[in-house]
Amino acid sequence: LDKQEKLLADALSIVKEQAFEMKLNLDKGKLMDALKQASLMLSELRTSLLSPKSYYELYMAISDQLRHLELYLLDEFQKGRKVADLYEIVQYFGNIVPRLYLLITVGLIYMKTNPSLKQALMKDLVEMCRGLQHPLRGLFLRNYLLQCVRNILPDTAEAADPNEGTVKDSIDFVLMNFAEMNKLWVRMQHQGHSRERERRERERQELRLLVGTNLVRLSQLESIDLEKYCKLVLPGILEQVVSCRDAIAQEYLMECIIQVFPDDFHLATLSPFLRSCAQLQTGVNVKNVVISLIDRLATYSQTPEVINSPEISQLFDVFSEQVSAIIQTRVDLPTEDMISLQVSLANLALKCYPERVDYVDKVLETTSQIFERLQLTRVEYSGQISREVTRLLCIPVQAYNNILTVLKLQHFTPLLNILDIQGRKNMATFIVNNALNNNTLIGTPEEVDSILIMISPLIFDQEDKEILEQDPEDFAEEQGLLGRFIHHLKSDVPDQQYLILSNAKKHFLKGGDKRIKHTLPALVFQAYQLAFRYFRIKDEDELWEKKCLKIFEYCHKTILALVKAEYAELSIRLFLQGTLAIGEIRFENYETIAYEFLSQAFTGYEDDVSDSKSQLGLITLLVGTFERLSCFSDADIEPVRTQCVLAASKLLKKPDQCRGVCTSAHLLWSGKNHDGKQLQDGKRVLDCLNKGVRIAHQCMDISVQTQLFVELLNHYIYFYEKGNELITVTILNQLIAKIREQLPNLDSNEETEQITKHLTNTLEHLRDRSESSEAEGIDYKGLCL
Repeated sequence: LDKQEKLLADALSIVKEQAFEMKLNLDKGKLMDALKQASLMLSELRTSLLSPKSYYELYMAISDQLRHLELYLLDEFQKGRKVADLYEIVQYFGNIVPRLYLLITVGLIYMKTNPSLKQALMKDLVEMCRGLQHPLRGLFLRNYLLQCVRNILPDTAEAADPNEGTVKDSIDFVLMNFAEMNKLWVRMQHQGHSRERERRERERQELRLLVGTNLVRLSQLESIDLEKYCKLVLPGILEQVVSCRDAIAQEYLMECIIQVFPDDFHLATLSPFLRSCAQLQTGVNVKNVVISLIDRLATYSQTPEVINSPEISQLFDVFSEQVSAIIQTRVDLPTEDMISLQVSLANLALKCYPERVDYVDKVLETTSQIFERLQLTRVEYSGQISREVTRLLCIPVQAYNNILTVLKLQHFTPLLNILDIQGRKNMATFIVNNALNNNTLIGTPEEVDSILIMISPLIFDQEDKEILEQDPEDFAEEQGLLGRFIHHLKSDVPDQQYLILSNAKKHFLKGGDKRIKHTLPALVFQAYQLAFRYFRIKDEDELWEKKCLKIFEYCHKTILALVKAEYAELSIRLFLQGTLAIGEIRFENYETIAYEFLSQAFTGYEDDVSDSKSQLGLITLLVGTFERLSCFSDADIEPVRTQCVLAASKLLKKPDQCRGVCTSAHLLWSGKNHDGKQLQDGKRVLDCLNKGVRIAHQCMDISVQTQLFVELLNHYIYFYEKGNELITVTILNQLIAKIREQLPNLDSNEETEQITKHLTNTLEHLRDRSESSEAEGIDYKGLCL
């Protein structure tokens, strides 16, 4: 780097010195001496030691100085002080580099002051520049030529004076300059040792703008219409691009064409451009070129002027045909690039023709055919191909935001099945999330079947040999998604809904024991909701009772699958929920069905739940369910009530026993008869509470015992206030005295603090009640607080 800086500094120093002398001679009117100084200054551009970057800085410095010479000559010529044969004179300068730079500068003055020479001089200059064949020096010389004539290129379709030239002459001039510059640029690749190849490629990338400027100049000629572009400009450029057989040049120039020329030109010349893409060298990233064009035209197609034009209506067909041709002819094209092209086609189809589902399906079909041709039946999740296929499959899901529209794509599921298990799982999760986020309801049994097959990797283990070890939290989250999704399998027609649930159950039962606990409860609740729907429309449907019976049979079988999988608590809760639903709907023979559900819950409790904590929770749940039921005859319900109280007293731990017995007391008070009236069996309630006191006395831990006494006090107060005449103020006083007696014996800790707070709140409640007892109709006379 230091060496380059020194070489550049030396060259710039000479340029500065010679430029000063040149300006001095110009001021004195000594043109020939000034030209000699200019020639010496330009000789610095003969160097081969500078890198392209340093050479560019030197070139810019010299160009700035030549501007002074150009302005001086222009001024002289316009004043009529023409130097005879100056154009010929500069051709006798010794070295070719200064000679050609001066020739271009003088030629520019001739063209500006005498337009009739323009056509001849343009041809002459572009030909003369062939004399310099060194790649770096030649590129900058031709760039200088292009910069000089950029503002005087003929830009009219027809000229008054033929010698002034027309836009056709400008096209010929720029195309010839472009062709020569491209040859020089490509030749750089083949100079020097092969080990310096990377450096040469880097230098070429730095110089590419010089070549691309020719295309920019062409695009700025206003007289180039569509016809001239189709007949003259594009064929000339493409011929040069294809024939140069250099990957770097081809890729850059194809991108250049796309960027610099207008969209309507691209639309009209789509086929020849894409045919040329198929002929490019193997190292060219054709995918990027084609995708760039697709994206540009997709955006253009949305503009109001062209949205309904015939060209736009054929856009997809042309691209589809040409992309297929490119894929077939370019055997070197990586598979992931083939799929990337299909991704762009899918985006084009959705952007330009959102209503044409068949176009997207055609893209998916073509992609499937590519895999068939390559004999690829499975792609690895971690690979680039898998990522591209996933991108392609996500496009219609995101674009339509309606999974039912995706179902119309016949080739979606076959392409999905090319992914391995992890890839299919991720896609299934994406599809389910999309349905949930957009609140998509799936309303027919056929649609439900199709979608559940599509997302089957989430529903049951696949046949793929590699079974993935999954994090339990991820698994639970994934199955939770499915549980939510089941609530979107919904039809407005109740009979259809039953078929949907039946079909869904077949799929979800394949999930095995670890999955069904997440999915079957959702099906059961959906079925309960369906039963209520039939109940609401019972006046419109004569068979509603039989249909309800069928639904509860469905629920019964579904819950038994959970029992078999040893999810005891879950199945008990579902049976109890079913009992409540039957109690509200009351269809024909409902008592028998409700009793079956209730007895199944009780059997599950007795046979399968052994943990004392869980048992207490379920006793509370059973009591809560009984309290709401009024659908059984006394003969049916009495044994179950007795059994419930008995079960509470059989709990293993004494504190749980005490709490269970107290809870079951509510069953004997607010439990309902067949006619809906509360039992209010005061004697049995008192027996339960007294039994609770006896059990509490048996606890060894004084802290636990005191806590239980406070809880018992609350139960006694509740039933006293509800009107149980067998509970008296004397009983309350005895219990309060017992608690106060024990409180000083407790250790000072957080637990004791909670017990004290609980007691304080209870006594505060009693105090409030005592003061307002007359208004409430509750007499607390004689209560010792």
